[in-house]
Amino acid sequence: MKKFRIAIAGGGSTFTPGIVSMLLVNYDRLPISEIKLYDNYEERQSSIGKACKIMLRERHPEVEFSYTTDPEQAFSNVDFVMAHIRVGLYAMREQDEKIPLSHGVVGQETCGPGGIAYGMRSIAGVIEILDYMEEYSPDAWMLNYSNPAAIVAEATRRLRPHSNIINICDMPVSIENTFAGILGLESRKELVVRYFGLNHFGWWTSITDKSGKDLMPQLKEWVSEHGYESNTEDFQHRAPSWKETFRKVKDVYSVVPDMLPNTYLKYYLYPDYVVEHSDKDYTRANEVMNSREKEVFTTAEKIVASDTAEGYEFHSGAHASFIIDLASAIAYNTKERMLLIVPNNGAIINFPANAMVEIPCLVGSDGPEPLVMGEIPTFQKGMMEEQVAVEKLVVDAWVEGSYQKLWQAFTLSATVPSAGVAKEVLDDLIEANKDFWPVLR
Repeated sequence: MKKFRIAIAGGGSTFTPGIVSMLLVNYDRLPISEIKLYDNYEERQSSIGKACKIMLRERHPEVEFSYTTDPEQAFSNVDFVMAHIRVGLYAMREQDEKIPLSHGVVGQETCGPGGIAYGMRSIAGVIEILDYMEEYSPDAWMLNYSNPAAIVAEATRRLRPHSNIINICDMPVSIENTFAGILGLESRKELVVRYFGLNHFGWWTSITDKSGKDLMPQLKEWVSEHGYESNTEDFQHRAPSWKETFRKVKDVYSVVPDMLPNTYLKYYLYPDYVVEHSDKDYTRANEVMNSREKEVFTTAEKIVASDTAEGYEFHSGAHASFIIDLASAIAYNTKERMLLIVPNNGAIINFPANAMVEIPCLVGSDGPEPLVMGEIPTFQKGMMEEQVAVEKLVVDAWVEGSYQKLWQAFTLSATVPSAGVAKEVLDDLIEANKDFWPVLR
């Protein structure tokens, strides 16, 4: 049986140890011969790399392991590149959140001005990694978690249209884990779902079990009272701000009560509420830096200091399991049904063909085969058309170096109240991102 070689781009990410752990747990399902970490932040990656090396030595010593800042070494002779880069690290995420909030605008990692700022940083980094992969392993697949996924997906569609890249998000998977918990099921894989939207911007229209039993009535009853609050939140979504987000789904659901919403719609439907309930001095970036980031790096340091991973655990969860499911589907042509970000091309009949949409696909060795979701209602279509225009304008601005296009993108976002406020936020973000963005004229 073939054994696969895997590169993880963003080797210093707090999510990397979880993916490595999950690869080892799933070794029988997806045999691997080598794991390589790549990052351009050498010191940060070194901490994670040393701990992972010990973990592999103890659990699967036959698997080769290395970590490097050399792209040729990292991306040569690999089958999959699992990417989750964060250009600017959490320090820049903090700016993405706090600068808009200082103007009374939603400050969020992937939505509104903060998401646009992050996207303007991410495009070059993702394209660079994709080019490395194609140069050194032209037959490999890049499975890309790098956020903001919607903007990154539009950029790769436009700038590298023939590349083997699949853009993915773990939020729908995490929510489906919550659904399974509410329903008393062991796994989200017992669910058959229909879903449409953009990344962080969609709705479930149907959820059944494998026998076809409609599970939506039971879920709607729960959500109408509790939102997505339950006892199944994973390590990634246990912070107080996430718990509030899950509770707020009750109100988001009330706007379109015949479907179940993605949590991120809160930022577009209730931006005034979000700003009012945000702490402009302590945002989700601070939560992550003071919790998950500290915990992961502290665990890595303890493993290295004791020279054993025994008694230590890196949390994995949906982020790790989903990307390994995707790699397995490609490797073994399983035709597993998965929610992915793909060119629309008629899957949503009354929506632009060149929009990057998030919908169910069957995944095999040739990549994703999107399933037709039919026509969508006027309300959701209107929201999505506005948001996809924002995403396209951002990529226009990056490609053309256009201040005007980026101002238009900020202005068009449903999270921003006026063109005047959009310009103020944009100008502050330009200053904060002068080391990362292209020059805008």
